[in-house]
Amino acid sequence: MQRGLRCGTASALGLAAAIALAQPHVVTAQQSPVLLDAMTSELHRAFTSLGRGDAAAKENELPPYFLSYSVSDADVVMMQAQYGAVVADNANRVRVADIQVRLGDAKLDNTHGQHRGSAVNSMQLPLTDDAAALKRSLWLATNSGYSNALDNYLRVKTEAQVRAKEEDTSPDFSEEKPQVAIGKIAPAVKVDRAAWAQRITALSKVFRAYPDVYQNAVILSVQNDTYYFASSEGSRIVAPHEQARLVAVAVTRADDGMDLFRAQTFEAETIDGLPSQADLEAAMNELGKSLEDLRKAPVTQPFDGPAILSGRAAAVFFHEVLGHRLEGQRQRGEEEGQTFTKDIGKEILPSFLSVSDDPTKTIFNHTWLSGSYQYDDEGQKAQRVELIQDGVLKTFLMSRLPIASFGESNGHGRAQTGRMPTGRQGNLIVTSTKSVSDAELRKQLIEEAKKQGKPFGLYFEDISSGFAVTTRNSPQAFQVIPLVVYRVYVDGRPDELVRGVSIVGTPLAAMKRIIATGDKSEVFNGECGAESGSVPVSAVAPAMLVSEMETQRQPQGTARPPILPIPSAEGTENNSSKGVR
Repeated sequence: MQRGLRCGTASALGLAAAIALAQPHVVTAQQSPVLLDAMTSELHRAFTSLGRGDAAAKENELPPYFLSYSVSDADVVMMQAQYGAVVADNANRVRVADIQVRLGDAKLDNTHGQHRGSAVNSMQLPLTDDAAALKRSLWLATNSGYSNALDNYLRVKTEAQVRAKEEDTSPDFSEEKPQVAIGKIAPAVKVDRAAWAQRITALSKVFRAYPDVYQNAVILSVQNDTYYFASSEGSRIVAPHEQARLVAVAVTRADDGMDLFRAQTFEAETIDGLPSQADLEAAMNELGKSLEDLRKAPVTQPFDGPAILSGRAAAVFFHEVLGHRLEGQRQRGEEEGQTFTKDIGKEILPSFLSVSDDPTKTIFNHTWLSGSYQYDDEGQKAQRVELIQDGVLKTFLMSRLPIASFGESNGHGRAQTGRMPTGRQGNLIVTSTKSVSDAELRKQLIEEAKKQGKPFGLYFEDISSGFAVTTRNSPQAFQVIPLVVYRVYVDGRPDELVRGVSIVGTPLAAMKRIIATGDKSEVFNGECGAESGSVPVSAVAPAMLVSEMETQRQPQGTARPPILPIPSAEGTENNSSKGVR
């Protein structure tokens, strides 16, 4: 590839000439921060020196064909209350650099196959803008990263000589246009910690009115992060990101030993965008009341029949069951199941459904989307990607790891600090052209249950999380854990809350069984963990009617509820089962 040849001759061209030839896309031209200047300067020195000259040749060293520095400069305030009192109040500032070194060429380099993580080396940087100290830290991390890359490149070359030909012979790195975007530095976090200590204390104290809720936590996290990126291709990026999150978790245990929990997350770009105290306290009461009701609910039996997923539940469902299987790296490698790899241009969803991933979108119906970002963790501009149009698969979520038929990034290379970026979801958005009202969707559920001879259908109101198996050495299955589930009876009886349900199945079958959707979409915000670490994500979807949903029972548990009664508190009664404030 041309970029590999160009980088291979950078010692003659110089980094400035290489940048000029690359013709980077310039977005802004503000004053360059000291940190970015130090990164660019040390990167240039390292890239034009490592593995070059007679001494290097004698040592069997190789010049890197690509080098990048990525820095997360984060200012964080985290506070936590439980049982009606503050237990943690921390403020922290940290700068961490990820140095990526690639040896060989784009077709075959040290990241090939199982060695992908070898390209990244991390180091904590000074917090002050001391150019000399910053350069010294980057120098040390680069040396260590280069040594690791060299060792792994030699392994890769040896393995290439003794292994059978791979299914996908795509290069290990894509050629991309450099990006130059010097944005503003994120402001320092400003939180009235005394006021918020009172607020989260009051929120946690709400659960004192629910004596069967024996654990709770209310966590406030405010993080302002500035992303810096510089590469030997000529990219220079400064991009700010602000996010405020309040998470409430409450736990109980039923008399039969089953552990139950509810959680709710509130997110906004800044702390001022979080809900009012009155709304938050109302939400805490809803969580407490829900758990008390769940303790008394009957345990469900395995079920196979029609079900409705609420908008939030459908959003989690699509993220887990479909989204992970559309990440680019899962279409390549002998261990990957490659569920949809050969299905480009084929219908994998009902024709009334379309799916996109749009990290450039920050708000949906007044709700902040936590999966938004300006540039991915490989310095590529975020893009809206039309994954599925009218049920037909169009493309995948791509990092700079090419796959057959898709050789370029679409701005979805994401990673937690210290990990190698891979194709990941940002804001997954499901849309429908076959939508009906909630009342009509419920009516269709009952009709479908009658048609199948079932006494009831299921309504999944809330889902916490799940996991999806994507490797071929295990069944291509998924499991999703609902939190709130109702039986909707066909004979007109009131809906019945049940517990102990897990949704299970295979993606190819589950996706084709969606027969209608609601007319309002809901948002799920959360953190997603995968091989490139934990990243913030969002998913948006309408409620969905599925003709056949398979469930199984969750583990029962063996521990008894607390033997010693909860300590009395002013304004509560130990023997009360009523959640009233």
